[in-house]
Amino acid sequence: MTDRGPAGADFVQLDLKTTALLFDVDGTLIDIAPRPDAVVVPDDLRQSLALLAKATDGALALVSGRPIADLDRLFAPLVLPAIGGHGAEMRRTPGQAVEASAPLPEALRRELAAARAIDPGILIEDKGYSLALHYRAAPQAQTRLRRHIDSVCAKFPGEALEVLLGKALFEVKRPGISKGEAVGRLMARAPFAGRRPVFVGDDVTDESVFAQLPALGGVGFAVGRPFDGIAGIFGSPAELRRALAALAATI
Repeated sequence: MTDRGPAGADFVQLDLKTTALLFDVDGTLIDIAPRPDAVVVPDDLRQSLALLAKATDGALALVSGRPIADLDRLFAPLVLPAIGGHGAEMRRTPGQAVEASAPLPEALRRELAAARAIDPGILIEDKGYSLALHYRAAPQAQTRLRRHIDSVCAKFPGEALEVLLGKALFEVKRPGISKGEAVGRLMARAPFAGRRPVFVGDDVTDESVFAQLPALGGVGFAVGRPFDGIAGIFGSPAELRRALAALAATI
């Protein structure tokens, strides 16, 4: 495979009998929208994922910052193994109960959510185990928002916290929770164990997975931008969807 070259040709040649397919969602499988609830999952994407999940004996997972319940709503009626909340949630098989991290204190989440007063364009997404503050509709508020987050976190010195940076968002969560750590745990259990993980992502929140792949014997692809150590780049989510359709057509 060429380093950081076009990804489509290499991707379509994957051996589905030995591969585990792992996908970030927003900005990777689907296009970014102004609000998290405004995204669209095309029907042909659902069809491709359903075929590929069957061909890999269930070793296909979504690896997202969204809660798993949100993923299920978006991809319905398709239900897939999933990592949600940047690693705070996991479901290894469609029929398994979701494993979730402990919630952040309600008082902390309430004070963070007061960021709405900074700018009406700031969107608050309370996941319980973390709180995401989106400023895509209020880019001018980025600095003030970060100061607010730091100020609130300082009021809770007994809580271990970290701020995850994403595309036009800050997410307050507990340290040690990451997509990469969760992927490592996922790959140790059936139906993923013994397969080579192939991960596709697009954001800084996906870097922990790319960093984990060499130890797992895996390979990474990116969408829209380069990352260290990846095998290739898709120009857009639409280009990745076309590659998934082509890969599904080989079954």
